Amino acid sequence: MGFGSFPKQASNAPKQEGMLGSMNVSETKAEGLVREYSIVITATEIETQVSTKLLELAKTINMPGFRPGKVPMSVVKSRFGPQAQGDAIKVALDEGAKQVIEGNNLRLASQPSIDIKSYEDGKDLEASLIFEVMPEISIPDLGKLSIERPTLEAGDNEVAEALTNIADDNKPSVEVKTKRAAKLGDILVIDFIGRIDGEAFEGGAAEGHSLELGSDSFIPGFEDGLIGTKIGETLDVMVNFPEDYQAAHLAGKPAVFEVTVLGMREQSEAKIDDELGVRLGFEDLEGLKTAIREQINAQHATALRQALKKNVLDCLAKGDKFDIPSSLFQQEYESVARAINPASQEQQEKKSEDPDHVPPAADEGLDDEAKQEAREVAERRVRLGLLLTEIGRANNIDVSEEDTRNAVMEEARRYPGQEQMVLEYFQNNAEAMQQLAGPIFEDKTIDFIMEMANVIEVATDVETLYAASEESAEPNNKSEKKVEKKSTKKAAAKKSTKKAAANKASKKAPAKKTAAKKAARKSAR
Repeated sequence: MGFGSFPKQASNAPKQEGMLGSMNVSETKAEGLVREYSIVITATEIETQVSTKLLELAKTINMPGFRPGKVPMSVVKSRFGPQAQGDAIKVALDEGAKQVIEGNNLRLASQPSIDIKSYEDGKDLEASLIFEVMPEISIPDLGKLSIERPTLEAGDNEVAEALTNIADDNKPSVEVKTKRAAKLGDILVIDFIGRIDGEAFEGGAAEGHSLELGSDSFIPGFEDGLIGTKIGETLDVMVNFPEDYQAAHLAGKPAVFEVTVLGMREQSEAKIDDELGVRLGFEDLEGLKTAIREQINAQHATALRQALKKNVLDCLAKGDKFDIPSSLFQQEYESVARAINPASQEQQEKKSEDPDHVPPAADEGLDDEAKQEAREVAERRVRLGLLLTEIGRANNIDVSEEDTRNAVMEEARRYPGQEQMVLEYFQNNAEAMQQLAGPIFEDKTIDFIMEMANVIEVATDVETLYAASEESAEPNNKSEKKVEKKSTKKAAAKKSTKKAAANKASKKAPAKKTAAKKAARKSAR
């Protein structure tokens, strides 16, 4: 849930009752954050609005047998009277709701609900307006908050481990000079041609192709069929194309590949030296090490930011309690319950496949303990979200057009080759743009709090940092931890993070020959 998307806090403006225009407005309920108003619109006001709309229509409509603008009012009323009446009532009710909210200087937590209680032709219309207002929120003295900022720099052991992984993934290959049979890990240079029912098919042939046995870059069975072959040997390899093969005309069909083995190479021992750095596009080994260190630090920076945010929110959670709008709570509760409820997730998938499918309640099937945990998590998240929003509002923190443009560009960079498509999506989707604004507002508010608070830098280690990153970056209580552990969305484990950092560092510059071929094979696979 993006904290920046919450409505703003309500004020303590005095209630406004009585006549608003030709409407009689009175407050009928004020319990907690719920407000209900009675709106009475006179029959005279409705008739006036209907007449105005019919006059406007009469000037523009075209009807057979009449000149434009000369249609008799009796005909216009007969044809368009009900439509004009419905439009007039809608406009009047919308205006009534607007006057109630703006006249009382209210900030809403939920979309207003209007219910027409009674209405007959020629009589007054009575309706009720129901909504929730935002609570009174006490902002803590930010200057008195003490917040720990974890720090961590890539250590020599981390760099060495990543470097070893890169060297293992980029072992140089040497020509096999002895006459031996091919085994897993060997790189064969082959000519091949594939046939189905004796006929060659398009895309099924190549010459001088390098194939690493065990890379799974060809269809199942092909590489296994080449194990045990020798240089100079020609053989037939029989395979079946998978049923879900991307080329529909080949899917599920048996094929025979005629293969000739032209050469064989094997991987030699991994070496960590300047040659490795050069092969991966750097000047020397030190250049590769520097890139690895920078990438690991970039990975750490993301986890450090999450840990810092967690500390800020934990600190804010100790402040004064306040009521939260039930509508926001219910929305967040359903989100949390759905995240930890496999049955609910399955139902949502069915809903996406069949729009007419009505899924059960998000918490259906959860036991009482799980439901209570979900409630506690939802309540905490809503309360923290409202507090962050109020801190931002009180300190004039906003999201500028430049902020959203930068966020869109950052999002586009995540999809190389599809940048223009991503940009057009956001340009044509106002709701998607709004969703980007929430996290930006949240981050700017967190940064503001850090500027005001007493910040204590605390050194941490890899194990502690990434153990914490597997939990929610928001609250830090027992219920939240239990819920997050049940959720399918967890952060990457420490080892996979290191490996990702190493791999990204090794691709900083274009790799050469063997390294480039291996990257290409992985990409194709």
